[in-house]
Amino acid sequence: MSGIPLHYEAFGDGVPVLVLHGAGVDHREMAAVFEPVFGRLPGYRRIYPDLPGMGRTPAPATLAGADDVLEILLGFVDALIGPAPFRLIGHSAGAHFARAIAGKRVRQVAGLGLVCPLEGNARDVPEHKVLVAAVEPEKLLDTEEAASFGEYFVVQTQATLDRYQEAVAPSLGLADEAALDRISRQWEFRGTAADSQPYSGPALILAGRQDATVGYTGAWDLLQLYPRATFAVLDQAGHALPHEQPDLLEALVTEWLGRSVSQKPVPPGA
Repeated sequence: MSGIPLHYEAFGDGVPVLVLHGAGVDHREMAAVFEPVFGRLPGYRRIYPDLPGMGRTPAPATLAGADDVLEILLGFVDALIGPAPFRLIGHSAGAHFARAIAGKRVRQVAGLGLVCPLEGNARDVPEHKVLVAAVEPEKLLDTEEAASFGEYFVVQTQATLDRYQEAVAPSLGLADEAALDRISRQWEFRGTAADSQPYSGPALILAGRQDATVGYTGAWDLLQLYPRATFAVLDQAGHALPHEQPDLLEALVTEWLGRSVSQKPVPPGA
């Protein structure tokens, strides 16, 4: 899978932080979420790639599943970060790949952050229910965008609508749906699954109490793999948790980054 260029944007200087977005969008969503956080935390180089088949990163027909995406991401880490320790954050599908990278690079990942992780163990997923309806998206957006916003957000306010229009809507027409379908059909990693490997570094797992995409109970199962994980379920938060609870996200991410300072990742039992 070498030779596939990953489009990315990077900001700042210092400790590398690799941030992976979810399915169907591109790097701009996570940049909009985390740049305000890191704007108050100097000393980090934030790296936001477009995952294959999304944004400006291609996904040729030879890319057949999650293992291929993982191979590309590991090559990206080698090329851009090298052997240096780095922090790793993933939202939704991005968390799936973040867990696998941490499993493959246990000695290099100095902190792992998972937001609404999309995994095969999702269960008890609630029906989508809007908790705050302070705007009427069908009057403010076109039909497709109104449906997308309505299905993604459980807190529908002018602030979350602005976040949607800034960070999510611009990427919707850029996804290669055929490629995403191929990847989803081979979503689990083959062999000794990289995402099943324990990780003993500082971790953070955030889940939305009203997440109608993955729920939150499946994320709880991940704690057995991450002995130094903080786990938080946030009310008034669905799969769009980063937009719906930005202040809590910032507080928890800031605390997690503090725990990862001077962390030297070591495999469990080493």
